[in-house]
Amino acid sequence: MAKNWAIAIGVNHYDNLKNLHFAKRDAEAIDIWCKHPLEGNFDRVFLFTEDSPAIPVNPPISTKPTYGSLRRFLRAQFDTPLLGAGDNLWFFFAGHGKRDQDRDYLMLSDSDPGDVAGSALSVSWITERLRRCGADNVVLFLDACRSDGSRDGRGIGLEQPQGVITFYGCDPKMVSYEIDELQQGAFTYALLEALRIKGTDNCATVERLYDRLRYRVPEIVTRYQKPLIQRPYAIAEPVTKYHLILLPQQATLKDAETLKLDAVREERRKNYALARQLWIRVLAISPADRDAIDAIEDLARSGNRQNRDIRPSNEPSSNRGTRQVRNVRPPISLPTLPTIRVTRRQILTTLGLTGAGITVFGVGKGIQQHLANLPPSEPLPSAKTGKFEFPVVTVNNKGEEIKRETKQAEYRAEYLNKNVLLEMVSIPGGTFMMGTEDAEIERLVKKFNWDGFRREKPQHEVTVPAFWMGKYPITQKQWKAIAALSKIDIDLQPDPSFFKGDDRPVTNVSWNESVEFCKRLSKLTGKDYRLPSEAEWEYACRAGTTTPFHFGETITGDLANYEA
Repeated sequence: MAKNWAIAIGVNHYDNLKNLHFAKRDAEAIDIWCKHPLEGNFDRVFLFTEDSPAIPVNPPISTKPTYGSLRRFLRAQFDTPLLGAGDNLWFFFAGHGKRDQDRDYLMLSDSDPGDVAGSALSVSWITERLRRCGADNVVLFLDACRSDGSRDGRGIGLEQPQGVITFYGCDPKMVSYEIDELQQGAFTYALLEALRIKGTDNCATVERLYDRLRYRVPEIVTRYQKPLIQRPYAIAEPVTKYHLILLPQQATLKDAETLKLDAVREERRKNYALARQLWIRVLAISPADRDAIDAIEDLARSGNRQNRDIRPSNEPSSNRGTRQVRNVRPPISLPTLPTIRVTRRQILTTLGLTGAGITVFGVGKGIQQHLANLPPSEPLPSAKTGKFEFPVVTVNNKGEEIKRETKQAEYRAEYLNKNVLLEMVSIPGGTFMMGTEDAEIERLVKKFNWDGFRREKPQHEVTVPAFWMGKYPITQKQWKAIAALSKIDIDLQPDPSFFKGDDRPVTNVSWNESVEFCKRLSKLTGKDYRLPSEAEWEYACRAGTTTPFHFGETITGDLANYEA
């Protein structure tokens, strides 16, 4: 059975920074949830607050949240692996965080803001120590962007810790609020609330927990009339960890099926260590899952399972080894069916994925019928062309509409499959001043306290030839259609987005994956598709205007969805 450990740290009192009110209480609440037999039911929890008891070793380790105590604990406790495959380690921190010399740091009670590197713990170092524990899955909850009274405007969250899942209490430019009425931080309150949800709406997976926190935390800070928004975000590395089961006792069989598809994909990519972790996670949900047991045994024997067959769980197999498996449900009696061969590619393509090299035997009548009814391969319909009309609105510096007119543009719509279109818009060539005026740059730097805006100077003249650009961001159904095509350079995950919806934009894709998307699209259509250059992108966005926004000097909620 998997072991679960947690480290909970809450720092209220700071020697050199503004004190907090509820960080200690947040850590204690996490400690209580983890230890409760009907909630987290963790095997071991290490609590670090200003008055928590010492860890009983020889000599005892102080649990005061100082630089020396925490560094000693993380160095000594994880010098040798104490956890293993299928185990979990959670790390929770409530307190101040600080960005220094392009690194993220957690500020302890005695940390010196004038010597951050020498008196605080970097998130990258903490992550490296935690990964030594031996657990497959390390999860960080960092409510560490609370205002420290400084004006540098930079919190933690710009780094991407490797090999772990990291939940940040808020964006680096946001404040993580403490709510007096709740006697807790908004992020921790929402986190514990989410972890306690039962039934079909539970937050058993990273993805569902993230979805819940993304809308619940802003809802809480708005309800308690905080002046700015607070929105948490998460980073999972690798991306398959978004499907990680955080709470196996609440997970569903559907969650297990998602993990199985991820495991197959990682085997296909020859990421055998990660595949094994995912199969172990399947067993945490369904202890007698035959596919998972076969996969783990085959990976142990040969390092891969390229020739392994997948069978219904009640079908006997001559190559299952001597392991005895007790079904969690009574065996189902199936009628005798003719044996057919179906490639893994056909099965995964039916699910919107791609696969290769593994055959399936003895599948049931429903799948046979579905495969028999698959439409034959047909040429795609011809691209549609034409013109469309669109409104052009101009506003004054108060955001008031002063002009509205209708214009036309040419469009072309390519079929990605018989049901999915990609609409392109013709952008006429021309010359424009690329970059931002000095006065506007300094206004933005002052408003957002970020020097990165200065990269947009000096302004210079650029001539752009005519080109076509996507009318809308690439949607999830468009991405799935292209991801189902044959690989050119790299594999594409067909469904990488957090917020699901066929017509929603695809998210969580890298530059390399976007290039692969364009290459597959070019091969499909016979036309040259690529990512736009920075000059093409700015030229299209400016749309012949010189104001900060194409509709004028001021942005309003009537013209765009945006975050202040």
